[in-house]
Amino acid sequence: MYQVLYRKWRPQAFSDVVGQQHVTKTLANELNENRLSHAYLFTGSRGTGKTTCAKILSKAVNCLNPINGDPCNECEICKGIDSGSILDVIEIDAASNNGVDSIRDLRDEANFTPVSGRYRVYIIDEVHMLSISAFNALLKTLEEPPSHVIFILATTEVHKLPSTILSRCQRFDFKRITPDDIADRLIYISNEEGLELDREAAILIARIADGALRDALSILDQCTGKSKKIDVDTVSDCVGLANRKYVLELSKAIANEDCATALSTLDTLHNNSCDMERLCSELIEHFRNLMIIKTVKTYKNLIICTEAEINELTEISSCYKLENILYILSVFSSTLADLKKGQNRRVEMEMALVKLCSKKLDDSNSALLRRIAELEAKIVSGVTVQPSTEKAEQTKAPAKEKVEAREEKPEPKPQKTENTVADTGSDILFDKWPEVLRELNTLDQPLVGFLQESSAYVRGEYLLIHSQNPVFEQFITISSHYNALNEALLRTTGRKYRLGIYKAPQAEVKKQQDPLVDLAKKLNNI
Repeated sequence: MYQVLYRKWRPQAFSDVVGQQHVTKTLANELNENRLSHAYLFTGSRGTGKTTCAKILSKAVNCLNPINGDPCNECEICKGIDSGSILDVIEIDAASNNGVDSIRDLRDEANFTPVSGRYRVYIIDEVHMLSISAFNALLKTLEEPPSHVIFILATTEVHKLPSTILSRCQRFDFKRITPDDIADRLIYISNEEGLELDREAAILIARIADGALRDALSILDQCTGKSKKIDVDTVSDCVGLANRKYVLELSKAIANEDCATALSTLDTLHNNSCDMERLCSELIEHFRNLMIIKTVKTYKNLIICTEAEINELTEISSCYKLENILYILSVFSSTLADLKKGQNRRVEMEMALVKLCSKKLDDSNSALLRRIAELEAKIVSGVTVQPSTEKAEQTKAPAKEKVEAREEKPEPKPQKTENTVADTGSDILFDKWPEVLRELNTLDQPLVGFLQESSAYVRGEYLLIHSQNPVFEQFITISSHYNALNEALLRTTGRKYRLGIYKAPQAEVKKQQDPLVDLAKKLNNI
């Protein structure tokens, strides 16, 4: 039966473990000097060698002929442990045996002396999954175990372990394996297996594996099913990566604000069954590299790429300012979170690209700060910033459509924006205003707070809002609140209105400004 590569090439000695010399050297020295601890804790990210080192240690403490701290792998004890015929080494999966009863059984068994070896070794994997009661049951035995028992605890989430457990173990932190070490190991295994693996393909696999050698071997195993000659394209096809050129095309389209090209490229990737979540992760990695290039002088040490790719990234980085890169990273990070819970992943990615290619569509604080930074940069460089033709027409439009005033001989007034319209006397009370406010409450609650005890009037194509709150007139000029009110009107009436501020007649204004008149009338009627 075929055995997968990560099982076939699992290290059998400390000297074979890749990238964890700070752990393996210490353990080998302890074995040589016979200074063994009764409890070890191996912690680190997945695929970094925790369980492998635990198995090597369990063989080394029982080996009949150890060699410089390593097991010989030739004696009957080593072979028996590998085959599972020796019962002195017990592996427990705490994810499925996390109850207090399982730990009580373990505690009772620990009192029995080993059958074949010198030590009974308990390897508890994913120990953070134990319940609180199970931890409490393990505590006393872990503190003062029998002299013939060694505990090895392994976990990826050490922060979930109680401090009482941590203080009783000798802790070893396994680091993420560097891409160069992973690539070297992959090339060595490929040569032994009769495969042809390019160095660039090995680096790409290492980058995808993110420090986990087991993941890297699983990807290599998958690639061998397609071809015995493995290059970058083979790896990309097997794991669903976007071709490098497509990532660069998307990056250039965002820099040029070319929404059509960005969406066309995304459509091509979608038709080629590219995973949107992985694509988003690749774009985050790409712009992370650009960020490093813009901020660090010795950026080559922090970027895992070939020399040709670094040159491409350096060229593209000149098209971006650091503020833009940070904003793009924040957008893609939010998109990645939405992709994990969204129904249509393609739409989520399209929304992100449209937002990045059309700056005026995003009214978030980070987008506004980015646009302000761009304006400041242009001003500093001496560039005169002119308003666009579209915005200029929008500014002039309200003046052309201004409604005539009520007075027969109106006095000349300053030019008003769309939010202020003169009174004509033909106002009709808008009776659906309470329904609009209820709908607006689902879209913009702060605006509803400013519209308490307000009313509205229809004057032609205008909807004039009468609010006693003096701050409302400034609040409605903010685009997000203005659009929310328009949306609420459209949902309630099915019609679009031009919004304005209701201006009360002069007599009514005077009446409101002199409340003593009403009081005097009430006194006269008593």
